[in-house]
Amino acid sequence: MAKPKTVYFCQSCGYESAKWLGKCPSCNSWNTFAEEIVTKEESNKNEWRQESPRSKVVKAKALNEIDALPEVRTHAGDDELNRVLGGGIVPGSLVLIGGEPGIGKSTLMLQVGLQLKLLRVLYVSGEESEQQIKMRADRLGNSSKGFFILTETNTKNIFLAIESLQPQIVIIDSIQTLYSPLMDSAAGSIGQVRQCAGELMKFAKETDTPVFLIGHITKDGMLAGPKVLEHMVDTVLQFEGDRHLAYRILRTTKNRFGSTSEIGIYEMLGTGLREVSNPSEILISQKDGQLSGVTIGATIEGNRPLLIEIQSLVSPASYGTPQRTPTGFDQKRLNMLLAVLEKRCGFRMGTQDVFLNMAGGIKVEDPAIDLAICISIISSMEEIPVSDKFCFAAEIGLGGELRAVNRIEQRISESEKLGFEEIYISKFNQKSIDMKKTNIKVKAFGKLTEVFQDLFG
Repeated sequence: MAKPKTVYFCQSCGYESAKWLGKCPSCNSWNTFAEEIVTKEESNKNEWRQESPRSKVVKAKALNEIDALPEVRTHAGDDELNRVLGGGIVPGSLVLIGGEPGIGKSTLMLQVGLQLKLLRVLYVSGEESEQQIKMRADRLGNSSKGFFILTETNTKNIFLAIESLQPQIVIIDSIQTLYSPLMDSAAGSIGQVRQCAGELMKFAKETDTPVFLIGHITKDGMLAGPKVLEHMVDTVLQFEGDRHLAYRILRTTKNRFGSTSEIGIYEMLGTGLREVSNPSEILISQKDGQLSGVTIGATIEGNRPLLIEIQSLVSPASYGTPQRTPTGFDQKRLNMLLAVLEKRCGFRMGTQDVFLNMAGGIKVEDPAIDLAICISIISSMEEIPVSDKFCFAAEIGLGGELRAVNRIEQRISESEKLGFEEIYISKFNQKSIDMKKTNIKVKAFGKLTEVFQDLFG
């Protein structure tokens, strides 16, 4: 019988200490250390495989001696997930998907597993029974003969099942429910999450089998477990959205095999998640007549151009201190734009409450929507509607000038495709545009005041 060893782990970053500490030396968090019991055993007793068939003599190689193999990816069966992953599933990759409870993480991975009909997929669930998963699969209206379900939380038994089945893709729901016999601590603890993720990572790399891990998040919106978990995996995906709204956004926060600026958009239906191939249509709401404070901005997420509806409400401040309440936009940047409107354009924003909303629940960081936000605010303040056939794509500088934005031709092309008649841009973007290829009217200005003069007179 091995002698148990007691160690203390930081619940925020996973830092290990032999004694309890009030402040973590790694992340400087207070009162985050928790005691865990670790049993020292011989590591080969519970390895997923005694000896890897690919084991070889360890030898360093010069960079020019290594052959660059062609990248082989597997289509995920889902165009949105395929885009977010960077073009498909990479063999041997470890992908972590996090999101709030009830957002649709399990539904997404079950749907993806059922769509991969040519592959053997093992779905390991530690949260639901086989009957529950079967009921959800029936609701999705999809089935596959190569889709296998295992309800188990012990990693030793999971690897025994993997040995016999030899799956081509493994889905774990969720990593916080697994426990390894190598440690005596409870499932979901810092040590267990790190140990189980390490065993799955070793399995993925040695067999070139892609593994998807579903993870919980904390009340702060961060992935639960040690921070080292995010460092271990190859890709971290965040499934976002309001449970009371129909739309969900799959966003990449880390990707070793592709861009981290791509997003995938889904619509939650009774029959599962529907891919939204043209998100601009859902981000622009249908309304009767023209309303003040509503404009359309052209933004880009990854390689995808999007047209989003920006809604503003400006009203006199009742209590002396004006409110600044943005939804889906950075508050500090909103304050900066309001200061520019007051200083450079002469609008009295210091006595007004300003509420800003990005329609559809999307979060935007692209500075190219600055112009659309300023026009939306002034439209609401002066009660002058802006035509719904106009869109805007320009960054606002501190001097009130319109700055050029990148990939302007893609923004113009998307606007033209959706039937817009005019687009307002910076005059410094004109030289990169081939006007012969565009049917939409392009208006270029150098200053924000010039745009106000053209729109409002």
